[in-house]
Amino acid sequence: MQKPAIPRGTRDFGPLQMAKRNYIFNTIRGVYERYGFAQLETPTMENLSVLTGKYGDEGDQLLFKVLNSGDFLSKTHQDDFATGSRALLPKISEKGLRYDLTVPFARYVVMHRNEISFPFKRYQIQPVWRADRPQKGRYREFYQCDADVVGTDSLLCEAEIIAMINEVFTSLKLPDFTIKLNNRKILVGITEAIGAAGKEAEFCVAIDKLDKIGLDKVNEELIQKGFTQENIERLKPIFEFEGTIGDKLTFLKDYFYASETGLKGVSETEDILTYLQSYNLENDHLDLDLTLARGLSYYTGTIFEVKANGVKIGSITGGGRYDNLTGVFGLKDVSGVGISFGVDRIYDVLEELDLYPESTSTQVQVMIVNFGEEMFEKGIDLLQRLRQEGIRAELYPDAAKMKKQMSYANNLNIPYVVMIGEDEIASGNYTLKNMVEGEQAAYKIDDLISKIKNSH
Repeated sequence: MQKPAIPRGTRDFGPLQMAKRNYIFNTIRGVYERYGFAQLETPTMENLSVLTGKYGDEGDQLLFKVLNSGDFLSKTHQDDFATGSRALLPKISEKGLRYDLTVPFARYVVMHRNEISFPFKRYQIQPVWRADRPQKGRYREFYQCDADVVGTDSLLCEAEIIAMINEVFTSLKLPDFTIKLNNRKILVGITEAIGAAGKEAEFCVAIDKLDKIGLDKVNEELIQKGFTQENIERLKPIFEFEGTIGDKLTFLKDYFYASETGLKGVSETEDILTYLQSYNLENDHLDLDLTLARGLSYYTGTIFEVKANGVKIGSITGGGRYDNLTGVFGLKDVSGVGISFGVDRIYDVLEELDLYPESTSTQVQVMIVNFGEEMFEKGIDLLQRLRQEGIRAELYPDAAKMKKQMSYANNLNIPYVVMIGEDEIASGNYTLKNMVEGEQAAYKIDDLISKIKNSH
């Protein structure tokens, strides 16, 4: 008999886990909607022509390809197999699972440009897939919660994103997190300042691995990509400089004396910080990280990444400004900026830090014990009344032994049980048992409802 299993890098989520996930989804959704974003969904599959070339060479290798339906080998020849996968792939696969939500969103904007009012603000909560090597905090299937604004260059959008990040994690009661901020123009300026102009793509891909492989390995990779030892020496101040955001911006102004692009990145960062001051955040959690690169090739301006401190999990949120993404689909000069919350990693962080409220630990608040047919009508009447009052309730379906019914309630962490026997029906007072404390008392229906409601 075959042992059931799921693919590596994927997970099942039972009812208790889904209650916690929905707590995260609903928190993020609420913030997005308060900031004026409207919901959108796109298909699980996209044409490979839409996906490829948007994530860099390494990202393209992580795309899950979908075989053509039917006899997918019918258009191939024996020579195709000898030539290799690059020649074979277009003949057997035309579609792929989406890698993120940003590129499908750009495709949507272009296809619906005549129906959209710009600036266009949308949020999207859907799963994405990456053929990555599974490890803690890194999955092959995971949800993203994206919010993007397209059709405006205003840096107010970046300030709004920082405010949203703060509101989401404050609402989730995450006490210690850092919003890392940088600008792709600053990274371009760095390559110009060290004498490696035109190699910003290779530079970003390499330093994006800094946390994973360390500085020595990053330097080795840069050398392999054509950077000189002199370039590496000139990089040292970037890796070694410490100070406040203001200190770093002052340092960069001097460092970029000959880089117009780098100075533009500094100016944009200063403008964002000026906007942000008006939000009067008690703690903006910001840090200007000059080594933050974010490997995705479509970013052109500000980039963000959020790290939960004290937890060994990668970034839990990321995003940035992209000026040219819709251009590859035929719609030029449409700038956008967006953010993505990684729900699966946020889930693990809240789990590790024990930050879930008790209300997410159960879906059912009260169970009515089944004493048989003579109490069914009263039981169903009470069940409907409880639900009308917004209380999550259920009636045990079988007239099983009391021990079995109580075990069921305990196993599901149901906090209250109601018992309706002959005495309760005669008196109109229903027995309510607190399954946590073990206490029980008889109540009229209105008082019983108040007791349950006031306990949450």
